[in-house]
Amino acid sequence: MTANAHQERSSRAELGRVLMSDGTLSPDWAPSFAAVPRSAFLPDLMWPFDMSTAQSVAVSRTDDPETWQEYAESDVPVVTQWDDGRHSGTAPGLVPTSSASMPSVVFRMLCDLDVRPGNRVLEIGTGTGWNAALLAHRLGPENVVTVEVDGSVAESARAALERFGLPARVAHGDGFQGYPDGAPYDRIMATCGLRSIPFAWVRQCRPGGAIVAPWGTHYSNGDAVARLIVAGDGESASGAFTGPVEFMKLRAQRLPPVMHREYVPGSVADGDESSTTVSETEFAGERFAPQRFALGLRLRDCVHVVAGKCEGARPVWFYGLTDRSWACVQFRDGDTARVWQSGPRRLWDEAEAAHQWWEERGRPGFTRFGLTVDSDGERVWLDSPEGVISPTNT
Repeated sequence: MTANAHQERSSRAELGRVLMSDGTLSPDWAPSFAAVPRSAFLPDLMWPFDMSTAQSVAVSRTDDPETWQEYAESDVPVVTQWDDGRHSGTAPGLVPTSSASMPSVVFRMLCDLDVRPGNRVLEIGTGTGWNAALLAHRLGPENVVTVEVDGSVAESARAALERFGLPARVAHGDGFQGYPDGAPYDRIMATCGLRSIPFAWVRQCRPGGAIVAPWGTHYSNGDAVARLIVAGDGESASGAFTGPVEFMKLRAQRLPPVMHREYVPGSVADGDESSTTVSETEFAGERFAPQRFALGLRLRDCVHVVAGKCEGARPVWFYGLTDRSWACVQFRDGDTARVWQSGPRRLWDEAEAAHQWWEERGRPGFTRFGLTVDSDGERVWLDSPEGVISPTNT
């Protein structure tokens, strides 16, 4: 055994022990984890996320095989494409557009999928092909169809799957429409963030089947994993969220960048000024705090941006997506937060009302929320499908 091969097995075994110990890697997925290494599906040049610096770093297998292998078998996300393939060079690009997810996220979602022997699975978002390979190892390549919108990414994944001996069917196309040629499926899963789950997926999934997909609102880049069960008549799918994640968004549902100057051409002082007693910790919480998800359910057609903290002050901006309404709340350590807002919508007032709504309902976490999808669209609910959540601006 070569030194590199020994390092690969050792680092993967350690990752497996960590994932097993925290319950992320279930016993039924352990054989696939052991047999299908993520490293077999990663490119020679990749950009793993360095947890210590919170930045993507370029790593070349040719120049530094040990570091490359260490990241390949670590529980970190790895960017494999920038700027829809227009990027060149080793420095990170502007926008990550394809990646390999953290192994812990991959196996948590595969656990949610709850596959059974003989199940046929449709995956939306092939990426490197590792997720499809894990499914193909568990179910057989003939039972896995994966759709990728980017032609070059699809071709690379197809080659990797064939090279590894798990030739799942890789289709190049827009996964938003599903893949009717292979329907019906027992399970459908998305490995990209959704802002709307299409009814086409419900129609292509068998009654009693499951749809697992990261879903969220434009309020933030965060998502939560929705696990929906298709009704017996095949006309709807409904279920609760299982927990927070963050994925690159489905290309058809990406939000164009918000241009601050189009909203605030002058000074923040041009807006109407007020104050709030809500604290930064209460309002924003940590990156994956449930209140951010909950506020997005109420504060629709709005993007919020949390700026960096400087000298004890942190501005949080809100931008309306249907007009040029905006708001800014500046939290300051040990002091009352100041607020400015302008436009037809009073976005901070809506945000404060949404936060109060979340507080009054006992600060619900992700699993108390759910989603229903049918031919009329989708409805988000709290505790039961009857508890439909209405936006604050209705």
